[in-house]
Amino acid sequence: MVVIPAGDFMMGSPENERDRADEESPQHRVTIARPLAVGKFSITRGEFAAFVKETNHETGECAVGPEWKVQPDRSWRSPNFDQDDRHPVVCVNWHDAKKFVAWLSKKVGKTYRLLTEAEREYAARAKTATRYSFGDQVAALSEYAWYRANSGDATHPVGEKKPNAFGLFDMHGNVWAWCEDTWHSNYYGAPNDGSAWQSGDTRRVLRGGSWYRNADGLRSAFRMNFLPGDRYNDVGFRVARALSSPAP
Repeated sequence: MVVIPAGDFMMGSPENERDRADEESPQHRVTIARPLAVGKFSITRGEFAAFVKETNHETGECAVGPEWKVQPDRSWRSPNFDQDDRHPVVCVNWHDAKKFVAWLSKKVGKTYRLLTEAEREYAARAKTATRYSFGDQVAALSEYAWYRANSGDATHPVGEKKPNAFGLFDMHGNVWAWCEDTWHSNYYGAPNDGSAWQSGDTRRVLRGGSWYRNADGLRSAFRMNFLPGDRYNDVGFRVARALSSPAP
């Protein structure tokens, strides 16, 4: 876990940002009032395997790219490409992620959870207001992210690229991250305190982009949504924990 400081930021994208979508507006100020511990990496296949072994949690079939068809013989154990325990787990849905954080909380004795959408963007931006956490230029993206141009259509071990200024790895690319929030097609009425937006659609928000996405889908403001029961082999998750003190 990495402690990220309290602060405020403009969530969403400005109207002049290249490749922006209407779902990223209106841009609005959000305040993260307290420091937050965030996973340095996405949850790995090895970590998820420990959870499954201990709980006998069952996961189902998975849709695999690039055709994105559900394959009954594909799952987090066999996502259609080779992985080891340091790869980010994929083929997990929102419910699987919630079961994992409940298990982890009980095991460790501290409350872990998914990040809210606002927290995820704040953590990804790392005090920047540019398209990416390192600036606006796609030319530098390969230094920080696995995406369609360099991934070879597969995940890669966590932490192989440069971290952002908060010390978080793979905040752009490699795998999408499930967020706590339900989906809304814009930010009208969104909370401004960093909390999860829980009313509305049954779909859930994903952030960060993946090994399959082009550069535009890895921008800090980019948003996606899936049904909470959907499993894809470019979707994983990252955990967070609220802090009562500055140390994780």
